[in-house]
Amino acid sequence: MAVSQTDASDVLDRILTLELARVTERAAVSAARLRGRGDEKAADQAAVDAMRRELNQLPIDGTVVIGEGERDEAPMLYIGEKVGTKAGPKVDIALDPLEGTTICAKNMPNSIAVIALAPEGGLLNAPDSYMSKIAVGPGYPQGTIDLDDPIEVNLERVAKAKGVAVSDVTVCVLDRPRHAKLIDDIRATGASIYLIGDGDVAGIIHTTNPDETGIDLYVGTGGAPEGVLAAAALRCIGGQMQGRLVITREEQVERAGRMGIDDIHRKYTLEEMAGGDVYFAATGVTDGNFLRGVKLGRNHITTHTVVMRSTTGTVRFIEAQHHQLEKFHLD
Repeated sequence: MAVSQTDASDVLDRILTLELARVTERAAVSAARLRGRGDEKAADQAAVDAMRRELNQLPIDGTVVIGEGERDEAPMLYIGEKVGTKAGPKVDIALDPLEGTTICAKNMPNSIAVIALAPEGGLLNAPDSYMSKIAVGPGYPQGTIDLDDPIEVNLERVAKAKGVAVSDVTVCVLDRPRHAKLIDDIRATGASIYLIGDGDVAGIIHTTNPDETGIDLYVGTGGAPEGVLAAAALRCIGGQMQGRLVITREEQVERAGRMGIDDIHRKYTLEEMAGGDVYFAATGVTDGNFLRGVKLGRNHITTHTVVMRSTTGTVRFIEAQHHQLEKFHLD
């Protein structure tokens, strides 16, 4: 029986979904071997090396738009780097081989290896600056959150849409001095706060399953590249998110201009940060609310990965036992 072009494309898409899991699995295992060692740079480099090797085996013509930095700052997986076999579709790639380097170095919760892929032009080419963000998971009416509204107004709308009191809403916030007033304002409403030390990609993803994570809303200022990665996840799972770049220095304005951003005050929607058919994958490095960390056994390695695709709305959790340990060794 002949296979149509559409069926063949669908098969390729399914293969690519699973291949992305392998990319984050390799990075996560490499980083996990350095958990708790106190060496952030070594753990990050191990994850970068592993992810780059796996990416270059994928049947894509990929360009890194969110990476480890610009070419003169990062020897591998830099912004603009070409990856893949080139025998496939042109795609944009956003990645963080080790989100939460400090978390990993201290062996604390919620460090992950993460990657997102979209058609060429689908991902916001965000500069390495801060971004003000607000996000909720699926199931809320459009317009439930707005970055320009006071936090108490956003909390009231979330609580009303959820059918609970504001005191029953939990907000995830990065534990930073810059958020002192925000934290005070949230507590003044009676809402609960879940503070995280690092890893706001994971923090935003936690809003997608509040029954499991206990987190309803994410708000605060974190990295712009991480904002794009989180937006990719929300596009797949469902949810709402808005972001605005926080640019205060002239060199940041110039860098944003080189990346095609002419309005640094623009409020980005979820679809503007991650558009088209988006793929997303993340593997736990350390145990967390959403993903379990890598287990390094004597005879096998266990990984826990989530893989998503926006077009189908499919979310797959993959718990894998790897018995051929040599595949995780870099050449």
